[in-house]
Amino acid sequence: MLFKEKNIEPPLAERIRPKNFEEFVGQEKIVGKGRFLRKAIENDQLFSMIFWGPPGSGKTTLAKIIAEKTNSDFIYFSAVDVSTKEIKKIIQEARTKLKAYHKRTILFLDEIHRFNKAQQAIFLPYLEDGSVILIASTTENPSFEVISPLLSRCRVFVLKSLTKEEIKKILKRALLDKERGLGREKIEIKDKILNFLAENSNGDARIALNTLELAVKIASKNKKGVKIIDKKIIEEVLQKKTLIYDKKGEEHYNVISAFIKSLRGSDPNAALYWLARMLEAGEDPEFIARRMIIFASEDIGNANPTALVVATSAFLALQFVGLPEAELNLAQTAIYLAKSPKSNAVLRALSLAKEDVKKKGNLPVPLHLRNPKTKLMKDLGYGKNYKYPHHFPEVKLKQEYLPKELRGRRYL
Repeated sequence: MLFKEKNIEPPLAERIRPKNFEEFVGQEKIVGKGRFLRKAIENDQLFSMIFWGPPGSGKTTLAKIIAEKTNSDFIYFSAVDVSTKEIKKIIQEARTKLKAYHKRTILFLDEIHRFNKAQQAIFLPYLEDGSVILIASTTENPSFEVISPLLSRCRVFVLKSLTKEEIKKILKRALLDKERGLGREKIEIKDKILNFLAENSNGDARIALNTLELAVKIASKNKKGVKIIDKKIIEEVLQKKTLIYDKKGEEHYNVISAFIKSLRGSDPNAALYWLARMLEAGEDPEFIARRMIIFASEDIGNANPTALVVATSAFLALQFVGLPEAELNLAQTAIYLAKSPKSNAVLRALSLAKEDVKKKGNLPVPLHLRNPKTKLMKDLGYGKNYKYPHHFPEVKLKQEYLPKELRGRRYL
């Protein structure tokens, strides 16, 4: 409506947006021919669901295809723009339509992760009694961002980043489409340039299409009136590929997990790659350094005690030097930890000891290990028969240090 009122052409990504499954590219496991969700949409047998996937993977497009296919009223709104009051009003109107005309209402909520718990809870009673069907989209892990009661009432569909080939297919369609795309313009773009653009779009169709559209706009025409799109123009428009990385979201946990597992698996090359990913994306370097300190005891321990010294030194170096120079300290430490011999004996031993503490409770300290601070304590036998190790050759002797109930227990 905004574009029509102002006589402004919508962006290419919006114009070329698929209107049906024949035009839709990617997500074959979810909406390929014969797949459960596709059949449900085509048969207008819908249910509440959540689309979870990265930007530009097709979440909103799927919702709009549903809007075209369904016989229900379809209402789209974004969590950024809508208020709780407006949602309640929409739901009440939906209930009225259902009662009076037996017509369902599908609510599509974009970016549901931006709603707080109280806002999300508004939908619960209406999903329960079937007043509305909720279709929500999110780029964040629903396990963290969607309340459990709402999650249990919706089916989650996971969308993947588009592949290079899928992005390329979308770009080619945009170049050929004379009605909605760029087909009416004289454009020359080599296949290797399309490959380059597809590779540098982070699996995001929107980025790819926006980049192509802007490149066409700024490209000069040759003598034949043809716009030549070369690598230089694409690089100029892209500037720098944005890394998909949310320091508070799921990708934060995914990448640090990959980093730690690479260290544990003694693969310095993979560890360096994941370290570089985090640094380039702006991860807190102290967070990385702290995780390496933990790793030094958890996964290396006394197989190489110096690992803890090196990891702690990296943290100090980071504080003394700061970025970007301290990146070298982090990288050196990551390589050292990856190449170190591994042992999780410290972790296992502590876990077993803690397990005994939980099971046995506060077992009394043996009398001979207690410190006789007062005469009464001494009279009660505190410290009696304690053997001072330094009075024995090589400071070795047989003496029980565990509570009576745990005698003979070994953690290592």
